[in-house]
Amino acid sequence: MASAAGARPWTAAVDGLRLSVRLTPRGGRDAIDGIEILSDGRPVLKARVRAAPSEGEANASLLALIARTLDLPRSAVTLAAGASARLKTVAIAGDPTALGARLEAIAARR
Repeated sequence: MASAAGARPWTAAVDGLRLSVRLTPRGGRDAIDGIEILSDGRPVLKARVRAAPSEGEANASLLALIARTLDLPRSAVTLAAGASARLKTVAIAGDPTALGARLEAIAARR
């Protein structure tokens, strides 16, 4: 696993942030496990959820986890890409600067 120093899996958008996530369903608990660099050099936020990857349950759990972690309403977090893939893009509505600062703080704790 490569070092995640300085690499950030989010980018600013007009209406908030786009966050790249690597999701592990049936991960034993709902948690954010930090930032990882994929073999192709892309940074991703590692997340795990208890839910199974069937009928969108894992995706719904992921969106709820991100909303809860960032103290946002669930409606502010949507799945932009990757509904049936392990690598997902999550759209987070809000002020990109404030959201980026919250994600920086979360990444620093992991």
